[in-house]
Amino acid sequence: MIKMKQKRLILILVLIAIGINFLFARSANTPRLGQEVTPEEVAARDISIFPDGEGLPEGEGSVPEGEKIYRAECMICHGKNGFGHTADQLAGAEMSLTGEYPEKTIGNYWPYATTLFDFIRRSKPMNAPGSLTNNKVYALTAYLLYLNELINKDEKMTALTLPMVEMPNQDGFINIYEMETTHQ
Repeated sequence: MIKMKQKRLILILVLIAIGINFLFARSANTPRLGQEVTPEEVAARDISIFPDGEGLPEGEGSVPEGEKIYRAECMICHGKNGFGHTADQLAGAEMSLTGEYPEKTIGNYWPYATTLFDFIRRSKPMNAPGSLTNNKVYALTAYLLYLNELINKDEKMTALTLPMVEMPNQDGFINIYEMETTHQ
């Protein structure tokens, strides 16, 4: 019985010592790796876009504008009309996701149009990720949605219109944000 009390006492003392150590820890006592990030630097990288459109920036883009950008920046890898080349096929899937040879394209796989904007904005073009203006990203998004027959050629994409695009596979994924709120 005494041994159990001694073990608890030792555990409590160790936890107190760890807590005191954290209280007196200062940045001067760190391994001095990297440098502190300023709030401005954090804001510049905080470009997350959510399925409901939260985080979408100002700007707009049309299908014809997007087609010009696609031909100049994307076609070399993704092929004519998004049918694929050295990079993934983006449009024109002939097999469904449940078929023998499923094809994952924007039109049949991606759950939200806002995810497409976010992906293009962060990672394209491959040789200069993140270099496209918001208007160019909206235009490319519009063109790719048009290629997948999800919007009409005369539609413009903006922070208001993009989240309203209904993607065919929107219910094909588990929404972890809904799970978090229902399990709390």
